[in-house]
Amino acid sequence: MQKESPSACIKLKEGTRPAKVVLMPGDPLRAKTIANRYLEDAVLFNDVRNMFGFTGSYKGREVSVMGSGMGMPSFTLYAYELFNFFDVEAIIRVGSCGSLRSEVRVRDVVIAMSASTNSSMPACYPIQGTIAPTASFDLLESAVASARGIGVNVKVGPVFTSDFFYNPDPEINKKTMNYGHLCVEMETAGLYLTAMNAGKRGLSILTVSDSLVTGEALSVEDRQESFDEMMKVALETAIQFQDSISGSDR
Repeated sequence: MQKESPSACIKLKEGTRPAKVVLMPGDPLRAKTIANRYLEDAVLFNDVRNMFGFTGSYKGREVSVMGSGMGMPSFTLYAYELFNFFDVEAIIRVGSCGSLRSEVRVRDVVIAMSASTNSSMPACYPIQGTIAPTASFDLLESAVASARGIGVNVKVGPVFTSDFFYNPDPEINKKTMNYGHLCVEMETAGLYLTAMNAGKRGLSILTVSDSLVTGEALSVEDRQESFDEMMKVALETAIQFQDSISGSDR
């Protein structure tokens, strides 16, 4: 494991390391909140550019949380370095999304099976054709089971990862919805591509914060409650993954 990445965007503090599984929200301040609220004995391992990363424990298993920034370029920079330079085996994105379907309601948790995208990033991978950014099945299966076990309402299916927050095509949401996408967000395809390229695991778990169909949006208080549900699913998935790799190391 390196102490500093080639880009110098990650520099481990003395005596620290990221865990084998890292939860990644976009907002580094949200990473700090997650560490304080959900992890025991959380220790800061990175603060370069205020992209905070913490390692602590959840139910006795080591888990890390680190911000990713917004959009695929920022997310993939950190994901690539965590996978390739810091021995991370799995990254679980925890973030928000906008619903594209009437049956996907605000407060729902979406588990992304795959991610279409308008980014040119998939075309850069050296295969004949276009690579399909896809979740790691073991993480996806574990997340669905964890959600059902704790009574969280989840929707599982394809999502749309956009390079635009303000898309110049006013019909884009309708077009995207027509192909079965559950929601739109800005990072999942980048995670799945990076995990696939590194031979590692990636999963995106999202809270529906607003509906692009009905116009409904969560209040600040409701967002926090739904965020808690998403985090419970993500943390349970993380510790099950930790157990699985610990068992394989014996």
